[in-house]
Order: sequence, then structure tokens, then C-alpha cells
Amino acid sequence: MKKIILSADSDSMIYLVPDEVADNLDEYCMEFCDKWLPTSPDAEKYRVIGEEGETVLCYSEETFIAYLNEFVFPECKSVFVKNIGWTNFGENTPGKYKDLPWFNF
Repeated sequence: MKKIILSADSDSMIYLVPDEVADNLDEYCMEFCDKWLPTSPDAEKYRVIGEEGETVLCYSEETFIAYLNEFVFPECKSVFVKNIGWTNFGENTPGKYKDLPWFNF
């Protein structure tokens, strides 16, 4: 298990995830955003109809962690470690976390 940083245009959160996810974070996040959320029947609750009738995806980094835990790595659960606050999309990440893989949703 390795630490990563996730955010959804808000505070940055440290999570402990399977090594495979940490080592390929962009790929896992994009698979989640571009394929699973818009198409999976299991993600239907994250799709809402917007004001103009368009489908809008409503999710956060917690949704990504739930997706990993339920559908991708159920045998190796990812866990929340710490909220490190607003880091301005990685620009103000505290020194001991600067080298962690990072993704903003």
C-alpha cells in the first residue's frame, strides 16, 4: 500500500491505496472518470440531469475510493489517512507529501 493525494477542487486528502493504483494513478482516475462513471450501471446514482437536460456527473475523491474498494480492489481496501487542507492544486503541498502521486477530480 502506498500514499497518494486526491482532491476534488477542495482540500487535499491523503489516502493509502494498493501499489498498482499509486503507481498508475492517472490511468485509474481516468478509467473511473471517463468510462465507469458515465457508463456503468453501478455508477447510475452519480449521474443526474442538469438544468438543460444534460447528464451531469456528481462525485468526489471519496467516490473514487469507494469505486476502488468495491469494484477494483475489494480484497485490498483503500483508506483515508489525513486531510492536509487546501494546497492550491498541489502548489502548496507540505514538503513531506510533495513527492506523492496526486490527482484532482
